[in-house]
Amino acid sequence: MIKIGMMIGDRYEILEKIGTGGMSDVYRAKDHKLNRPVAVKVLKQEFSENDNFVSKFRVEAQAAAGLMHPNIVNVYDVGDENGIHYIVMELVDGITLKRYIEKKSRLTVKEAVSIAIQVAMGLEAAHKNHIIHRDIKPQNIIISKEGKVKVTDFGIAKAATSNTITSNVMGSVHYTSPEQARGGYSDAKSDIYSLGITLFEMLTGRLPFNGDTTVAIAIKHIQEDLPSPAEFSEEIPVSVEKIVMKCCQKSPDRRYQNADELISDLKRSLITPDEDFVNLVDPDEEQATRIATEADAKRIGAMTDTEQMRLNADVMREYEEQNRREKESARKRRPSDDYDDDEDEYDRKTGDYNSRIEKLTIGMAILGAVIIGILLIYIIGRAVGVFGNDDGSVVVYEQIPGEEGEQEGIKVPDVVTGNVSYAEARAELEKIGLSVEKIEDSNSTASKNTVIDQSPKAGEYVELGATVKITVSTGGESESEASNSADSESTEDAADEASTELSTNQVEMPNLIGMGIEEATLKLGELGLVQGTVIDVNSDTAPLDTITAQSQPVGTILEKGTKINLEKSIGPAKAATYSFSGDIAAPTEGQNYTDGVSVHVSFMTADGVSLLDTTTTSFPIAGVVRTGLTASTGVLTFTYTASSPATTADDGTIIEGTTQEYTVTRAVTFTQEN
Repeated sequence: MIKIGMMIGDRYEILEKIGTGGMSDVYRAKDHKLNRPVAVKVLKQEFSENDNFVSKFRVEAQAAAGLMHPNIVNVYDVGDENGIHYIVMELVDGITLKRYIEKKSRLTVKEAVSIAIQVAMGLEAAHKNHIIHRDIKPQNIIISKEGKVKVTDFGIAKAATSNTITSNVMGSVHYTSPEQARGGYSDAKSDIYSLGITLFEMLTGRLPFNGDTTVAIAIKHIQEDLPSPAEFSEEIPVSVEKIVMKCCQKSPDRRYQNADELISDLKRSLITPDEDFVNLVDPDEEQATRIATEADAKRIGAMTDTEQMRLNADVMREYEEQNRREKESARKRRPSDDYDDDEDEYDRKTGDYNSRIEKLTIGMAILGAVIIGILLIYIIGRAVGVFGNDDGSVVVYEQIPGEEGEQEGIKVPDVVTGNVSYAEARAELEKIGLSVEKIEDSNSTASKNTVIDQSPKAGEYVELGATVKITVSTGGESESEASNSADSESTEDAADEASTELSTNQVEMPNLIGMGIEEATLKLGELGLVQGTVIDVNSDTAPLDTITAQSQPVGTILEKGTKINLEKSIGPAKAATYSFSGDIAAPTEGQNYTDGVSVHVSFMTADGVSLLDTTTTSFPIAGVVRTGLTASTGVLTFTYTASSPATTADDGTIIEGTTQEYTVTRAVTFTQEN
């Protein structure tokens, strides 16, 4: 049972409950080792008691813990304590995409595409690490108040589906792919299908398929064509419409084959939304429509007889309709199919080769012009922030509505704490759609180019595009030196805006997780980064002296000389041990006890270890010493036989006392040894 204020893992203090789901409850907590806020997700009791599920869940969660990406809610720790199975994750201050859609009814095209790009980037990182989410839906996507989009709950879906957890637990058959609905194999393209449904909902404010039961909805995913999102909003351009339709093809082979392909088309749609560039395969040409069989429907869920009969009728109707379409298609093709192969060969050999070469030349010239145009648009888009940021993310340019009583707008991040450089601060602020004004302070003793103040302050809310003034130390330079430095930096800033290449003074943060401490230190040195604080942590899974966490996410662009704090495994936590040293006094608190009575003394620890089992008439029992105890408390039990004193009745008759056995217990608290 989780209680507010309790400590889990001797490290995480539970502060408040912030959410609940079909499988778990989520709490805000404080990590006392690293002094940071975290989210602790605790499995509900019915799942914690399923050993098979817990085992798979732990494996998947540990795999997800290896993912470090700006668009993924990072998993810090996985553990269990007294039957409580929990995951410790990054705490994101924001709202779920589901709630965001509900607040806005539907999103603008630009905003929906921007969110989809960031989700796809998170999926791309996971898929490259052979991790499939299997439960992509708006409820598992969080938008921070800074506009960052993060995917959560990696690994949980696989653990659940491996143990035939019902769709009521998993939450949403509305987003499931046809192959998942059939109970078949799912892969990266299943996540892409679910993202397509999510994008459909962002653009239209509604779901494509609904029904009275989860079975009915699942059958629609298998059988029915996805309605075009453009039917519900005239604002949706052709490129975005086709991206959704390609993501949600029934056959995985006709979808985007990986998240990288999807990201490419989504980014292109931001620049040329009305260009018809998405390549869709016509299902009629491949005759790839797949009708759900009776076995498929049974695997979807336990169906009633009425549902079975309805499904059979639907299948027969679809079967007859497909036969009709195939016959009609054959009639249309027959006239063009009857020409003679020899005539075709003659046409090819006697055609106007000069005309064809001329057409080819013109086509190549047009293609080249298009490519050059796209490159120019891309460079301009990068410069103005439309096409993405240096970390590969795309900013959501619309403000996130605040909760009741809260301000709306963009929350200004802290760019002062931690000796942040001007380049890092500017990148952080521009990434979320804010402008930057640089103010130099030649009186500061801080290192050159270190941010020493900001206005507005961290935590304040401002409008999109607002200017944040950053005060930067010149390192105590003279006015002339500062002027020369400013001119130099201004030139560098202009060069940065005109080029997408990294500065020679910047490096990309590597993945150190799993490396030995010496290897990690060497890697940091090679890149010009500096090893900061190394904290020893207990880990049941990481080998001794290997890195379990790093202070900067993989792929982050850093200035050389940046300190990187690390966590290093020191192996599993050692159980605390306790000791007892002292005398055992007589049970004088017992009824009718007198000195010299024979007493049986039993001394047991709370976990059932016997420390003493003896009978004596002499107290105290001196010099009892026990060490290496695994329980923190114990119980002394005294058993003796004694007579009650004689009493005198009202008539003067003497009533002799009765003899009986008495038991006295005494709680003992042991001293902790380590």
